[in-house]
Amino acid sequence: MNVIVARELSKQYGSVKAINNISFTIEENKITGLIGRNGAGKTTLLKIMAGYLRETSGEVRVFNEEPFNHLKVASNMVFVDEQMTFPEALSLADILEAAEAFYENWDQELAQRLFEYFSFTKKQYHSHLSKGMRSTFNMIIGLAARCPLTIMDEPTSGMDSSVRKDFYRALLKDYMEWPRTIILSSHLLNEVEDILEDMILVKEGEIALHKSMAEVKEYAIGLRGNTEKVNGFTLGKGVLHQRSIGVNTSYVVVENVFSNQVVQNIRNAGIEVTPVSSDDLCVYLTNSTKGGIDDVFNRS
Repeated sequence: MNVIVARELSKQYGSVKAINNISFTIEENKITGLIGRNGAGKTTLLKIMAGYLRETSGEVRVFNEEPFNHLKVASNMVFVDEQMTFPEALSLADILEAAEAFYENWDQELAQRLFEYFSFTKKQYHSHLSKGMRSTFNMIIGLAARCPLTIMDEPTSGMDSSVRKDFYRALLKDYMEWPRTIILSSHLLNEVEDILEDMILVKEGEIALHKSMAEVKEYAIGLRGNTEKVNGFTLGKGVLHQRSIGVNTSYVVVENVFSNQVVQNIRNAGIEVTPVSSDDLCVYLTNSTKGGIDDVFNRS
């Protein structure tokens, strides 16, 4: 079952298109990563799916409903980001108690265990927390709510490395116990790829790639060796990145359309064939040029 379906979806602010004519589906009970550089349109897209913003054109359906200001969508969804706010008069303990009445699947025991693990105290107030501690408390709300649709927009903002690792482990362990549709946005794929099942890569408001993580890891290969030989094998192929390494040596990342026999022929020609990490692939696919920052210094 598809929880979210978008068709030719666009969102425009004045003359700027934050989201530009995109179509995709997100299946039930999967962890999907929404990956992209800062300013790529991730937050706008998430807020449209959450019903906080109305699209300019196209359509989106969440639980088969138009999400904008829709009670069914709102009651089955939690949106976690650094802008989460709570009533100033409520302590953290009060917020957890109120959440139990608000979220149908709320797990108070899980919330309390996480609350104690991350060393919160009952009389603390959300507005008085540091940025990292606010993000950690927001994460507790997002996990313990156990909503059928859980959207997390850069949820680890401000967290230190050890807390981020704990967060990802907690997310995965609770998802395995209570499967639901989770959308996790990040510009740091290397941190989240091990918990993702699908990935949507956004570039300048458009979808650059939407595949399972297994497919992402096989999407491209790198060829390193004599420039003329490398160019001979990559001519006419989907080159994603290329740069010179010393004299007459190049490194080229290309879509992996080669058969096993061709790959062997490439190796026999003295060219090194290497895998391309998911994180590097995302960088290459979202670069404005195939040479990346090196092109700034290329005067030819």
